Formats: sequence, C-alpha cells, structure tokens
Amino acid sequence: MKVQGKMFIWLSVFVLAMAIVYGVWSKEPAGTTALFLAFGLCIMVGYYLAFTARRVDQMAQDNKEADVADEAGEVGFFSPHSWQPLALGIGGALAFMGVVFGWWLLYFSAPIILVGLWGWVFEYYRGENQNQ
Repeated sequence: MKVQGKMFIWLSVFVLAMAIVYGVWSKEPAGTTALFLAFGLCIMVGYYLAFTARRVDQMAQDNKEADVADEAGEVGFFSPHSWQPLALGIGGALAFMGVVFGWWLLYFSAPIILVGLWGWVFEYYRGENQNQ
C-alpha cells in the first residue's frame, strides 16, 4: 500500500501544478475548478493509503525482493451468480425513463428496485446459498 499512497501523492502534486498552469493560461473557471477538485481527491486517496499502510502488515508489493508467489492465496469471496443486479438495472432504467416520459413511470420502477435491493441484501439468508 505504500507504493499506491506515494503514487497518488505524486499524482496530486502533478494535478495541482496542471491546475495552476491551466487556471493562469485559460482563465476558464469550470476546468480550473475540476482540476483543483481532482487534486483534492488525489490527496485524500493518497493520504488514506499512506495512513493505512502504516497500520497493516507489510505486503509483498512493498518488499523489493518479493516474488510474485508471495501474494498468492485467497483473494476474497465473490458471489457465483445473482439475478438481483438485473432487477436493479431494469428498475433503474425505468426510473431514469420516468424523468424523460413522465414521473408516473416511477410507480412501476420503485417496486422493482425495492425487490431487487431486498433480494440482493438477503440472498445469502435463504435458498441454496443459505449459510448453515
């Protein structure tokens, strides 16, 4: 994590320099503001990664003499399959179409979104995926 923290902090220095140069040369407030906000985001992410790197054990990527196999192992738990994102996608699409065609379409999209969200949150508490 130390490497990523340093990368984001150096990126923030670069973005700050570009924001100043862009602001002076272009005198355009929207792009200058966006670049300064990008600088703030880079600083936040870089500080978080650098702060967290001090609190966790050293990872293989922080060791210059580490092998690729040193980070091998379980990455995490990933759902094998789920139909709930499809329901959320359909409900979200209907909700955004409600902005275009009429707010009445939200009466149909809100229940689809709620059912998809409920199913996604509780999918490991029932059925074949239930934890024993």
